[in-house]
Amino acid sequence: MKEITDLSIDEAKVELEYLAHEIAKADSAYYQNDDPYLTDSEYDRLKHRNTDIEARFPTLIRPDSPSKRVGAAVKNGFAKVVHTFPMLSLGDVFSIDEVADFVMGVKRFLNTADDIAFMSEPKIDGLSFSARYENGIFVKGATRGDGATGEDITENLKTIRQLPLKLPTGVPEVLEVRGEVYMSKADFFALNEKSAAEGKKTFANPRNAAAGSLRQLDPKITAERNLSIFAYTWGEVSARCWNSQADFFNHLRDWGFPINPNNTLCTNLKEIEQSFNRLMEIRAELPYDIDGVVYKVNSITLQERLGFLTRTPRWAIAHKFPAEQALTRIDDIRIQVGRTGALTPVADLEPVNVGGVMVSHATLHNEDEIKRKDIRIGDTVIIQRAGDVIPQIVGVRLDKRPVDAAEFIFPATCPVCGAHAIREEDEAVRRCTGGLSCPAQAKERLIHFVSRDAFDIAGLGDKIIESFYAEGILRNPADIFTLENRNSGDDLFSAAQGLHLERREGWGKKSVDNLFQAINAKRTISLPRFIYALGIRQVGTATARLLAKNYSRFTDFMQDMINKETGKLVSIDGIGVSMATDMVEFFQEPHNINIIKALLEQITVEDFVDSSRTDSPLSGKTIVFTGTLERLTRSEAKAKALSAGAKVAGSVSKNTDYVVIGTDAGSKAAKARELGIKTLNEDEFLNLLQ
Repeated sequence: MKEITDLSIDEAKVELEYLAHEIAKADSAYYQNDDPYLTDSEYDRLKHRNTDIEARFPTLIRPDSPSKRVGAAVKNGFAKVVHTFPMLSLGDVFSIDEVADFVMGVKRFLNTADDIAFMSEPKIDGLSFSARYENGIFVKGATRGDGATGEDITENLKTIRQLPLKLPTGVPEVLEVRGEVYMSKADFFALNEKSAAEGKKTFANPRNAAAGSLRQLDPKITAERNLSIFAYTWGEVSARCWNSQADFFNHLRDWGFPINPNNTLCTNLKEIEQSFNRLMEIRAELPYDIDGVVYKVNSITLQERLGFLTRTPRWAIAHKFPAEQALTRIDDIRIQVGRTGALTPVADLEPVNVGGVMVSHATLHNEDEIKRKDIRIGDTVIIQRAGDVIPQIVGVRLDKRPVDAAEFIFPATCPVCGAHAIREEDEAVRRCTGGLSCPAQAKERLIHFVSRDAFDIAGLGDKIIESFYAEGILRNPADIFTLENRNSGDDLFSAAQGLHLERREGWGKKSVDNLFQAINAKRTISLPRFIYALGIRQVGTATARLLAKNYSRFTDFMQDMINKETGKLVSIDGIGVSMATDMVEFFQEPHNINIIKALLEQITVEDFVDSSRTDSPLSGKTIVFTGTLERLTRSEAKAKALSAGAKVAGSVSKNTDYVVIGTDAGSKAAKARELGIKTLNEDEFLNLLQ
């Protein structure tokens, strides 16, 4: 991975697209499916690299940038609840030096050298909730969701005994209490033991168990799971009767809410550090999981003065714990093959309990990582986990290495199909050259083809795809759309009796009919989704939309790629030579062309129609906003500019066309004047929109 200072603008665009996609996928796994696949440290590394690239290339900040999001959109199945005040996330730091920088930043903002009191609170590893009370009666419960809209979990919250359903007299008429739902370690182990005995799915950790339990559509199941809560902040309130965080905790206690007994008021940085160290020491002994400490300015008056950044408060920060670690032995190293042919080494471990999770596998990333750490089969290794099932290997205990442990030789052929595995220059990954003739790639591409951002076919999950592939029922994407005819025997190429999926164990007529309905509902698809579904290397959702916007018709795009005509392709802002090469190579593979032709006989790919305006004076222009607008919020102004066909940038450069200046405008206005860029006030901007 290149240093950020060495990235070109094209490379930065590609990486920001990749990061936006990967972080969104990780957010969905964590917040929506309660099944994270990245460790906290891996996730944080992606988020921080995204932030650092955006800081160097502010004009490349994407509308779907992870820096603008909190959590993930709500799942179907629950009613939506719009939060009166957003449930924002916290910025995070990983060292006491960073905490000191945060404290100094607060003092600078407030223009004071005096010590400021902070409330230190254990950061519970659970699921955020909001409980709304009207006239002392609990009326609505919600998850955080994406920060603006959550899921209605009112009935499920009612099953948690610690949550008061009626408050004593004297509480505000409207009171929204926020906190964390969690599952104790004892209840987690008991639940998994019971589930395993009944042959049901077990949970990876208490956080997943709490989230999965709270978001059951049947509240009776939630009631059986022994969930607990801690309250720690507020949302909407009709009349605030507290002046500090400490005072608010006193009120919560009086009203019957459970408060964490380890909350500590700290008057200076030294006491903050002492609080953190104490919680580190007792962490393993606590009956619940915590993954850090939250520091909040104690004074509400100071909190209000400090205000908020885009998605985080200035007056609070989360100090994350170092990842939990354990020792175990590597029993084997095996190679997995992904949909793009990437060979990824995975260590099979002697199972070990790390922070409440039985860990038996660890990713080794690539062959360079194995060489750098000199990892061998039989080694005793230090693994670390921060909320994930598949952790990372930190290092090897050489003093425990067996005398016969041999250096691991990375294979030069694909372990699945036997084709050559090559490593291109400047790439860390070795790839199978077998293409879709490789069963591993074909199966993974089928999974990608039906994924949410592609065809999004309900009922075709990973396990069903794997099963159908192994039995030869599905071997390529076109097979999905002939499945119904083959099932009944109506297809000319089927056996006389057909497949009869409804006779299979675990299936029935209704489930099979539902599957066919889901497939038939996707016989017409938008051009961006279709391009993304093909699984071309480096083509994510954003790139697929760029291609659709510039080519309009799939046949035009495909013909250019078949003819290796890349002039139009590389002229598209955001498409580099490397991406263009991958696209052309994909369409040079006859097998891919055959599959596409078979698909086009079964489905309709809609031509792309750009919904943004082209008749606007702002169409194609790059706009920067600075200062406070009076008639529009910044978000509204950006949305109107984008809908008018403009591009919105975060900083002023020679490529900027207009700078819209509000009150209290700062350096961007000065930079615009320096470069001779036209400036607009809010009225002039609105006039151009009209």
